[in-house]
Amino acid sequence: MEPRDSTTSRQFVTLADKRTLEDAGQRLKKVRERLGLRYRDVEQASLSIAQRQQNDEFSIALSRLADIENKGTVPTIYRLYSLCAIYRLDLMDVLQWYGVDGSALPAEAAQIELEKTHVLGFGTGGHGSVAVPLALDPGIDFRRTTHLSRLIQRWGTLPLMLLNGMDLKSHRYAFIGTEDWSMYPLIAPGSLVMIDETKRRPGSHVWATEFERPIFFFEHREGFACSWCTLEGGELILQPHPASMCNPQVFAYPSEIDIIGQVTGVAMRLDQGRKRRVRS
Repeated sequence: MEPRDSTTSRQFVTLADKRTLEDAGQRLKKVRERLGLRYRDVEQASLSIAQRQQNDEFSIALSRLADIENKGTVPTIYRLYSLCAIYRLDLMDVLQWYGVDGSALPAEAAQIELEKTHVLGFGTGGHGSVAVPLALDPGIDFRRTTHLSRLIQRWGTLPLMLLNGMDLKSHRYAFIGTEDWSMYPLIAPGSLVMIDETKRRPGSHVWATEFERPIFFFEHREGFACSWCTLEGGELILQPHPASMCNPQVFAYPSEIDIIGQVTGVAMRLDQGRKRRVRS
């Protein structure tokens, strides 16, 4: 019978993968030895965690710990939690030891198209990095549109936690569904939007153009929506862009719909209109 901690689909595990697992086990071993902990100490500590969590899956037997350290056996999520607690390690960092990069989750999600508009549950949490240019051609004129990839001299990585100065904590992110045309052409299907949760009141805004009119992100009984809105009495009217040919929606407010926040940023493709014409 296959042990619970072993990797699945072993026929797909390459030699490089095996070395990664073994290296992760050795790193855990070095941390344990540096802390002066014996196998028995780890087992006892894990038993106390299992008791507090009321789940035996958190316990780590002596033989299992030996396999994790010396045979490249992958611990379950429960045992990995226990090891991180006992060794004072960050869970996301240890996952990276095993070849699982949590910071790549948003990028992976972006490759999976979903038809319905939805919010993202990802947060930086101080983890991960983003590629930014550390040195640019001094001749760049930022007043003009520029193809940066041809001018960047050197790229580096900047921890996402350093971006906290942009007040990312007050923002959420969402994907506009690949079949959600309600705000097209201002916001195309498949776009990534940034939502400021501190701005949740539709109010009586004054705007000169449609580009100045605030766009809000909503959660209602059938899912999520992104559009302009008007509050009349106890009803919130979601107003799509006229060019989208979508119909307005009316909800009792606040019993049937919640305003998550105002859309303050968007990243989108510019070829969605052609796709729509091809489908129609």
